[in-house]
Amino acid sequence: MKLAGILLIVIGIISFAYQGISYTMTKKDAQIGPIAIQHDETHTLPLPPIVGGICLVGGILALGLGARQS
Repeated sequence: MKLAGILLIVIGIISFAYQGISYTMTKKDAQIGPIAIQHDETHTLPLPPIVGGICLVGGILALGLGARQS
């Protein structure tokens, strides 16, 4: 239970710091024989601050319950 609490707290802090996950996709525009024209598109998947808050509170509660059981 303590390990889960620590993990949730770390995830919460990281989500507050980054505010989202970005990834890059390569798209092919055209191909004529062996010649290909392509471009990279960067997309961002935003993480609302409430997700970080929920993870943080959940981690604190899990640490509290883990200490209480010991």
